[in-house]
Amino acid sequence: MLLLNRFFVLTLVATVFGLFPVRGVGQTATVWGTVTDQRSRAVELAHVALLGAQGGVTTDRSGRFEIKVPAEIPVRLAVSFVGFEQQEFLLRLKPDERRQLNVILVESATMLPSLEVRDEKLRSTSLTRLNPRQAMQIPSSGGGIEDLIKTLPGVSSNNELSSQYTVRGGNFDENLVYVNDIEIYRPFLVRSGQQEGLSFLNSALVSSILFSAGGFNAEYGDKLSSVLDITYKRPTETAGSVTASLLGAEMHVEGAQSNRRLTYLLGARYKTTAYLLNALETQGSYRPNFSDIQTMITYGLHPKWELSMLGYYSRNRYTLIPESRQTDFGTIQEAYRLNIFFEGQEVDSYETGMGAFTLSHKPNKNLDLKLIASAFSTVETETYDVLGQYWIGRLETSPGSEQFGNVVQAQGVGGFLEHARNYFDARVFNIEHKGTLIGRWSVTKWGLKFQHQNIHDRVHEWEMIDSAGYSLPLKPWIPGNPSPERPDFELSQSVKADNKINIGTYSAYAQQAWNIFNKMGDEFVVTAGIRANYWDYGKEFKISPRASIAYKPLWEREMSFRLAGGVYNQPPFYRELRLFDGSLYPEGRSQQSVHLVAGTDLNFMAWNRPFVFTGELYYKFLNKLVPYEVDNVRIRYYADQQAKGYATGLDLKVNGEFVRGVESWMSLSLMKTEEDIKDDFTDIWVDEEGNRVFINNEAADTLRLFPGMIPRPSDQLLNFSIFFQDYFPGYPTFRVHLKLLFGTSLPFGPPNAQRSAQTLRMPSYRRVDIGFSKQLVGEHSVLRPNSLLRHIKNSWISLEVFNLLQINNTISYIWVKDIENRQYAVPNYLTPRQINLKLVVEF
Repeated sequence: MLLLNRFFVLTLVATVFGLFPVRGVGQTATVWGTVTDQRSRAVELAHVALLGAQGGVTTDRSGRFEIKVPAEIPVRLAVSFVGFEQQEFLLRLKPDERRQLNVILVESATMLPSLEVRDEKLRSTSLTRLNPRQAMQIPSSGGGIEDLIKTLPGVSSNNELSSQYTVRGGNFDENLVYVNDIEIYRPFLVRSGQQEGLSFLNSALVSSILFSAGGFNAEYGDKLSSVLDITYKRPTETAGSVTASLLGAEMHVEGAQSNRRLTYLLGARYKTTAYLLNALETQGSYRPNFSDIQTMITYGLHPKWELSMLGYYSRNRYTLIPESRQTDFGTIQEAYRLNIFFEGQEVDSYETGMGAFTLSHKPNKNLDLKLIASAFSTVETETYDVLGQYWIGRLETSPGSEQFGNVVQAQGVGGFLEHARNYFDARVFNIEHKGTLIGRWSVTKWGLKFQHQNIHDRVHEWEMIDSAGYSLPLKPWIPGNPSPERPDFELSQSVKADNKINIGTYSAYAQQAWNIFNKMGDEFVVTAGIRANYWDYGKEFKISPRASIAYKPLWEREMSFRLAGGVYNQPPFYRELRLFDGSLYPEGRSQQSVHLVAGTDLNFMAWNRPFVFTGELYYKFLNKLVPYEVDNVRIRYYADQQAKGYATGLDLKVNGEFVRGVESWMSLSLMKTEEDIKDDFTDIWVDEEGNRVFINNEAADTLRLFPGMIPRPSDQLLNFSIFFQDYFPGYPTFRVHLKLLFGTSLPFGPPNAQRSAQTLRMPSYRRVDIGFSKQLVGEHSVLRPNSLLRHIKNSWISLEVFNLLQINNTISYIWVKDIENRQYAVPNYLTPRQINLKLVVEF
């Protein structure tokens, strides 16, 4: 802790001194221009960067670009795009010089040029930039951007039906998501991936994706784990796209006035997963219908003033009328079969809306001021009445038996009745100011924000379990007793509450970054900042210092090193305050995480192609944690308990041209996370010999056990993922995209049990999705002037195979009991192998 205290003192000192000029040699110049093909057509999303390192920019719809480059030194600028030969230019510019460079790309018939040319600029933070185009190409049954994020190191997901993910031992509620500086929220009542519907992010509207798995700067908000920073497009001409598949359809249009004073984006999507859900083990009538519409309009009020509006509305409906289910489970030596026959139905509804206005003022080229006002609303209902009659049988496991694979012994019969009438309304209002000042040697950022949450939650749900005519839980009884105990009728689970709550949060940050070059030509980038947060529900004030330093030596081999650290305080949202019985815990406190991250980037050549190796070693000290349990995607917090813990691990990634001209990557993560719940204990009964007994009697003694450190619900030792792209040699319009995910077992346990009892392990998650695509119309196409296809810029058709290896992955468990109160954990499997056909047209 002494080292940490010194680190944070240095952070504060650096922040103060950062407000003053720092002498360095970081002069820059600007290169701008257009990229066209041999027919003088603009090339959108061409990559423009300084050769050999990370970053860069992409061209807009008109092929225009603008990029900062170091001054007074020779630099090599590279321009590349799929299907064209890469162009390189050697430049040497004076400080603050602006030079126009118009590039004509030449088509390549036999190979694809490099997609990933890296900027000479040092990657000074933990943020990773992703190509939005890849989010549209990755084979996915859910959200394209989130599926791309799931292949990165440090990120874990074991549910292809959900867009949620965990990062470095955190949970779904610990991830920040921004769209154009506006924070995005997720629904509250969703219990499973099949209910979730569409995520907010629309791949067709995105121009930039930045992601950090930890150690991010003070400019980003108060969450413990990660940040996903999305920027939507700024159109320069009229364009659009249409996508249709077996899972739904979507379209988008964009455009701008001739003077570009007014620009607009509009996207609409419809999704239905009935095709996927009908393959699940629970047979019945699935009627999922998800739709949304969003728009972004930007208007230039004045050369120095701009107003933009982001609007969003989604309507997600999920109806299930279950009929029956049959699941085999257990081991080779001890296998069982569960049969359930259902009556009733489930009807869920999630309506979400958001509106945001951003007023931008740019008094000069170095100062950018923003005022952002946003409102988020969600109206959610969850209603179901489902009766299930179940039967558990033991299977014959001897291969030589005539009854092999059949039920040979009944283990128990019973039923359950589940009822819910849950209604959740939430309103979140934000008003925020952000500023950026670019000095000659440094960049200063600051911000102020006020947030108000208004929540009304009405929950009424219960569950009754019956076994062989007896309601469970059943107290032990002695046969033949003339006066048996007649306990009151008890429900297995009952929750009823009506909560209204208003919460205000005030936050502010200041951040400074600057570049320094020494006499040897080595580059240092230092970033230091501090956040302050006041949460009025708990009258809690928190300070969060954060800092990072990046170092790039002037070596023959291109390498850079990063060290980042900081304090991250997460005030409770409503979910963290609600107890299992539905009531609110009035003494909730912010959770805290202290990050230490050390990383390195190595650029190297293999097979005469460029690659980048990235590694990060991290340790997170976790304090004032609120323990929780996860069932599918539903998180329930033990709001009145507190824990401390840690998360530590190693993240590795190699990306580059495994196949010449196209980018692919492999990620490997090793991680361990545990927590120790304060004052947690378990009482057991033991006999005179110290053996555990399960019925208390006069001869039994009570033994109190303290569990100590236990695995957190996201404790996953190993994650391995691949995103791989290929094409047929000589035919770059025929392409293959493959996504592979592997994650070792996650902890789980029986429902309504102590957290310390949830240390069982579910099977590993293994999944391979693959897509085969053929570009129908593109830059290679030669069309007649009067052709009906002349307005189509790009079009392709793809065949996607989900769960290629037909692996039954477990997402959660249904727990059933027999009359002796023995519980059976029956796995809920995810989707089997499925095929999807998709057509995309861009104009």
